[in-house]
Amino acid sequence: MTRDPAKQARGRTMVSALLYVEVVIIAALALWLIGLTVISGTHDPLPLIGVLLFALLGAGGLAACARGYRNKKYFGRAPTVLANLIAIGVAKYQFDAGLWFTAIPIVILAVATLYFALTTIPE
Repeated sequence: MTRDPAKQARGRTMVSALLYVEVVIIAALALWLIGLTVISGTHDPLPLIGVLLFALLGAGGLAACARGYRNKKYFGRAPTVLANLIAIGVAKYQFDAGLWFTAIPIVILAVATLYFALTTIPE
């Protein structure tokens, strides 16, 4: 079975672009959390540090995956799939809470990224 190189290149580009969108969203959420903490005047910084560290490491990991896809490396395929399956699980809880306006974009982004990540086959 032969693979169309142009289709594979488009798939890699799409996965990389969608992953960078996810990186921006996660980084923005981390910054929002910092601002919210400063405004509320929370006196217990350890949970905040843990959440921020997790968010920044997640954003950095997804950025590394995106960079790998762009450079025709597929080491980020499994983390990409796992992160987007987790995002679908998070969206399920948001649907249950009635937060349709946040759950629907998450599902759309996650499903699109999953589709391109799974259909872009390594050479």
